[in-house]
Amino acid sequence: MVKIWPNYLGQVPVDLKETPYAEYKSTDWAMEFVAHYGQIDGAHHKTWVIDQVARILQGTPVVVEKASWDDGQVEYRFWTQDPPSDAYLEWVDSMLGETDEEGESEYSYDTGIAP
Repeated sequence: MVKIWPNYLGQVPVDLKETPYAEYKSTDWAMEFVAHYGQIDGAHHKTWVIDQVARILQGTPVVVEKASWDDGQVEYRFWTQDPPSDAYLEWVDSMLGETDEEGESEYSYDTGIAP
C-alpha cells in the first residue's frame, strides 16, 4: 500500500540554539509574527498578531517547538509564553485608562483570536 499523506509524528520542544531562530531578538520575533500570521484574513486574527507583537516587545518569551512527519518533513511552530510577562500585563492595564466608581475601565483591550 502506498501512503498518500505522511503521518504526523508530533511536536517537541527544541533548544532555540539549534533552530534558525537562534539569534532572534524581540524585534526579529515581532517581525516574524507579522510575516507569518499578519496576512491571515479577519480583523480578529490581525488583532491577535498585534497583541502577540505587544507581548514580545514587552518581554514575553517565545516558545518554539519542532513538528515532524514520517516522510522527513519538519516545521517550527512558535507562540508566546503563557502567562505573559509582567511588563506586558502592566502595559495592558495602562491601555485601559481610568476606572470609574464601579471599577469599569475607560477603554477595552482586545487580544484577538489566534489563526
